[in-house]
Amino acid sequence: MLRWVRQQLGFDPPHQSDTRTIYIANRFPQHGHYVPQKFADNRIISSKYTVWNFVPKNLFEQFRRVANFYFLIIFLVQLMIDTPTSPITSGLPLFFVITVTAIKQGYEDWLRHKADNEVNGAPVYVVRSGGLVKTRSKNIRVGDIVRVAKDETFPADLVLLSSDRIDGSCHVTTASLDGETNLKTHVAVPETAVLQSVTNLDKLVAVVECQQPEADLYRFVGRITVSQQTEEIVRSMNSFLIIYLIILLFEAILSTILKYAWQAEEKWDEPWYNGKTEHERNSSKILRFISDFLAFLVLYNFIIPISLYVTVEMQKFLGSFFIGWDLDLYHKETNQRAQVNTSDLNEELGQVEYVFTDKTGTLTENEMQFRECSINGIKYQEVNGKLTPEGFSEDSPDGNRHSLMKEEELFLKAVCLCHTVQINADQTDGVDGPWHANGIASPLEYYASSPDEKALVEAASRVGVVFTGISGDSMEVKSLGKPERYKLLHVLEFDPNRRRMSVIVESPSGEKLLFTKGAESSILPRSKSGEIDKTRLHVDEFALKGLRTLCIAYRRFTPEEYQEIGKRLHEARTALQQREERLADVFNFIERDLELLGATGVEDKLQDKVQETIEGLRLAGIKVWVLTGDKHETAVSVSLSCGHFHRTMNILELVQHKSDSTCAEQLRQLAKRIKEDHVIQHGLVVDGTSLSLALREHEKLFMEVCKNCSAVLCCRMAPLQKAKVVRLLKTSPEKPITLAIGDGANDVSMIQEAHVGIGIMGKEGRQAVRNSDYAIARFKFLSKLLFVHGHFYYIRIATLVQYFFYKNVCFITPQFLYQFFCLFSQQTLYDSVYLTLYNICFTSLPVLIYSLFEQHVHPHVLQSKPVLYRDISKNAHLGFKPFLYWTVLGFFHAFVFFYGSYLLMGEDTSLLGNGQMFGNWTFGTLVFTVMVITVTMKMALETHFWTWINHFVTWGSIVFYFIFSLFYGGIIWPFLHTQDMYFVFVQLLSSGSAWFAIILIVIACLFIDVVKKVLYRHLQPTSTEKAQLAEAGSGINCLDSMCCFSDGETACTSVRRMLDRLMGRCSPTRVNRCGFSLNSLCCRRFSYKLEPDEPAAIDV
Repeated sequence: MLRWVRQQLGFDPPHQSDTRTIYIANRFPQHGHYVPQKFADNRIISSKYTVWNFVPKNLFEQFRRVANFYFLIIFLVQLMIDTPTSPITSGLPLFFVITVTAIKQGYEDWLRHKADNEVNGAPVYVVRSGGLVKTRSKNIRVGDIVRVAKDETFPADLVLLSSDRIDGSCHVTTASLDGETNLKTHVAVPETAVLQSVTNLDKLVAVVECQQPEADLYRFVGRITVSQQTEEIVRSMNSFLIIYLIILLFEAILSTILKYAWQAEEKWDEPWYNGKTEHERNSSKILRFISDFLAFLVLYNFIIPISLYVTVEMQKFLGSFFIGWDLDLYHKETNQRAQVNTSDLNEELGQVEYVFTDKTGTLTENEMQFRECSINGIKYQEVNGKLTPEGFSEDSPDGNRHSLMKEEELFLKAVCLCHTVQINADQTDGVDGPWHANGIASPLEYYASSPDEKALVEAASRVGVVFTGISGDSMEVKSLGKPERYKLLHVLEFDPNRRRMSVIVESPSGEKLLFTKGAESSILPRSKSGEIDKTRLHVDEFALKGLRTLCIAYRRFTPEEYQEIGKRLHEARTALQQREERLADVFNFIERDLELLGATGVEDKLQDKVQETIEGLRLAGIKVWVLTGDKHETAVSVSLSCGHFHRTMNILELVQHKSDSTCAEQLRQLAKRIKEDHVIQHGLVVDGTSLSLALREHEKLFMEVCKNCSAVLCCRMAPLQKAKVVRLLKTSPEKPITLAIGDGANDVSMIQEAHVGIGIMGKEGRQAVRNSDYAIARFKFLSKLLFVHGHFYYIRIATLVQYFFYKNVCFITPQFLYQFFCLFSQQTLYDSVYLTLYNICFTSLPVLIYSLFEQHVHPHVLQSKPVLYRDISKNAHLGFKPFLYWTVLGFFHAFVFFYGSYLLMGEDTSLLGNGQMFGNWTFGTLVFTVMVITVTMKMALETHFWTWINHFVTWGSIVFYFIFSLFYGGIIWPFLHTQDMYFVFVQLLSSGSAWFAIILIVIACLFIDVVKKVLYRHLQPTSTEKAQLAEAGSGINCLDSMCCFSDGETACTSVRRMLDRLMGRCSPTRVNRCGFSLNSLCCRRFSYKLEPDEPAAIDV
C-alpha cells in the first residue's frame, strides 16, 4: 500500500537501468543479496476517473470553463452580500449544468472502465506450481509463463519459449499493434523450443536480459540464458463569451454610475418611503460602490448563457449516434457500420479544408493481383495459368509451353523462397501436399505479412512452381511436380530503411544461395549483372500502369564467403548494444554484388466510387493530398486513375533532389511557373527525400507552391513524414481544419496529428480505427460524412450557440432597462423562479431538438451538390457578422418587449373590468410572457425540418410555461416565505388588452426578421438557399419554414401555407413508412396536397 501511495505521489520512480533482468517463472536467485526489480502490473487503464478522484477532478475540469467559473463567482457573491436576487437563481442552474455534465462524462468514463475490465478480466492460463492455473489478465506478473491457444489474443508482451510445432515456430498477427492482419513467423530458441509440455516448462530455469521498454514496436533487443535445469466552435464560443462579459461589465458599471448620479439629488438619495439605516449612512462610499457594482453584476449575470455548455455537450453526444445509425454508411459486404470514437468533433466535419489520405487500403482495396513480370529482360503475362512472353498468345508456338526455361524457373523459385508466406496448418501434411478424394491436388491456402508476397507466391504456384510449406528448417518447393527441399539458413528481415528482404538457403545440391527482393531503388544499385537496363525500363512501364513493383535478385556464395557472413550474423544478433546498427551493416555487406533476375508487377484495385468522392471533395473546395510510400510512377498513375490528378492538369515535380541548393532552385522555378500559368490547375508530386530537404530550409517557399496547387501527391513517404506534412498545414498562418484518413498502423501518426482523424476498417488491422475520431468501411463514405453529416452538424451547432446568446440578451436587457424606471434600486423585473427556469425549462428543449434533427436541405441534395459545402466553410455561420446580427436582433427584441409592454401599462392604465391597475410584478410577467413566446417562435422560424418531436417541444414549451405559471401563481405554497406572484398570472390573462398586447408585440418582433429573410432570399441568396428553392419547386421535399417558398410564390402565400399546415387545413394524400436513417427522423412521412393556388407539393 505504501509503495502504491508513493507511486501515485511520484516519489517512487521506475527503475532507470539500461536493461531488465527477468527470471522466467519468477525463480529468483537464492542468495540473500538479490533485490528483485520492480515492474508495472498488467492492468490496462484507458479511463480518466476513479471513484476517488471523480468529484474533485471533474469539478476542476468543469470550472476551468469561463461560463461555469463566472457563475460560481456570481453565486459566491450572492452568498456574501445582500443582492436583489436569491442565490438560488444562480446556484440552481449552475448545479443543474454541473450535474448533467458530470453524469454525461461519468457515463462515458464508465464505458471506458467497462471496456478495461473486459480486457483486464479476460481469462488466461499461466504455468505455476507444476500445472496450468487459470487467472485473469490483470494478474499476470512479469516472468510468468503464459499459454496462448490458437486465435487467442496475447494478454501481455511475450517472448516465445515454445510451440506445438517441432521447430518451435508460430504464426501470429500484430493487428492490435501495427494494424497488419497477416501472419508473421516467430521461432523459439532451440534450447526452449523442445520444452513442449507444462511439466518441462515448469522446470525451466532461465534468465532473459533485455532493453527497457521503448516506443518503437519493431525493436526488441534481448538475450536468454538457459541453465541445464503503453475547435473551432469552442474558440468561437469563448470569444462570444468574452464579448458578452464586456457587455455585462459595461451594463453593471453604467448602472452603478447612474445610480450615484441620480442619488446626487437629495430627494432621491433618501426618499421618505425608503430611509437609510444608521449603518448605511456611516458605511464607506467605496465599499458601497463595490457592493452596488457586485449587486448589478448579479442582477445582469444571466446574459451569460450558463446552460450553453451542457446543451452543446448533449447535442454532440446524442447527435453522434446518427452517424452510426446511418444506413448509407453501412457496408453490407463486411457487415460494418460507421463508428464514432469521439463526439467532440462533429461540427469540425463541416469545416474541413484539407484531406490527407493514404493510398493502399484507403483509395485501393488492398487486394493484390499478379499482372506482369520481367524475367531476364523479357516481359511476361499470366494467361490461363501459364507464363506467356509479351507478344505471344496462348495459341502461338512459344506461348503454349509445358516447361520453364532455366531463367524462368530460377526466378519463380526465388519468388517461392524469399518471402514470409505461411500455409494453413491443416494443409501442411508433407511435401506431396493435400489431396482430394478424386486424386486432384487442392489449392493451398497461403497467409503472408504482405499481400504482395501472397499474390506472387500464388501466381508462381499457378504457373508450375509451388511453395508447399516449411518442415523444420527446410522450405519445400514443387517445380513442375518435382519436389525440392531447400534448407533455410538465415532470414534477413525487411525493414523500411533497406526496403528489401533476403533469405539464405542451401539448395539440394549443397550450394549456398542468397535470394533478395525489394524496391527497385534498393535492388538495382546493388546488382552487378543481369538485364539491369531492360528491367529498369519494364519497372517504369509497370509503374505507369499503376502496378506495385518489386525487383528480385540472387547471389551465390563460396564456402569461405558463407563462413564469413555466418560469423558476422551471429555476432550482430547476439550483441546487446547497438544491435540494430550492427545488423544493418552486416545485411548491407551480404546484399551486394547481386545478379538481377527480374521484376514483378502487382495490381491493387481501386475502391468503388473513389473518383467521384475525390471530385466531390474538389467541388466542395477541399484540397486533397495523397501521402503514400509507393514509388513515384506508381503513385502518379494511381492518382490519375482515381481522379486526384486530371489529365488536363499541369503536373509539377519535386523529386530526386539530393542537396538543399537544387531543391531550392526547383522550388523557385515551380513558384514562377505557377505564377505565369495561373489560369490552369496545377498538381504537385513530391518524394520523401525532396520533402525532407524542402522542409529543412525552404518551408515557406514549399508551402507557397503547395497552396497554389489543386492537388498534391507525396510519394516514398515514411509514417513520421506523413505526420510532419499534416502538422505543417495545420500550423500554417491560415490555421485550416485538416482531416487525415488511412487504414494501417503506418497512418496512425498522421491520423492523430490532424484535427479530424478517420480510420478505414480495412485489411490492415484495427490500429487506425482505434486511434481515429471516426471510422468508416470505405473511402466513398467520406462524402456522406462531410457533405451531409458535417454540414448538418455545423449548421445545428452554429445556430444553437448564437441562439443561446440571442435569447439571453432578450432575457436580461429588459432587466437593465427597468432600472431606469426604479432609480437603479436593483429591483428585479422577473420573479426568482422565472429567473431560474428560463434557461432550464422554458426555452431549452426547442433548441436542443433543433440541434439534433434540423435538415435545412434534403440530404440527397447536399450529397449531390458538394458545392453547397462552400457556404459553411471557414466558420461562415459563426463569424463576427452572424454573431453581430443575432446580438443586435436580441437587443431589438428586448427593446420591443419592454417598451411595448410599457406603452400598454406605463401610464397607470386600468386594464381590468373592475378598474384595478397592474403592479410591477404583472408588468414583469407580461414582459416575460412575450419573451418566452417570441424566442420560441424565433426558433420555429429557424426550423426547416419539422418532425412531431419538433412540434411537441416547440408548442409544448409555450403551453408548459402557461400551465406552470397558472399553478405557481394560483396556489399558496407553504414552503415559500414570500409569494409575490400569487394570482398575478391569472389576473394578467383575465385582461383582453394583455392578450392583444402579447399578440401584437410578438408579431412586431418577428415581422422584421421574416422580412429580412425574405429579402435576402430574393436579392442575395446563397447556394444553399437556391438549393432550397429548387428543392421546393421540384417537389422533393418542401421545407417547413415561413421563409422557404417556390418561384413565383409570394411571401404571404408561404406564411399562409404554414399556418394552414398548423391549423390542419392541408389534406394528407399518402402515408408511407420511412427507413431509419438520417434522411428521415420522423416515425412517418406525410405528403400534403396544397390548395389550387399553391403549385408545389410538400413532402415532410
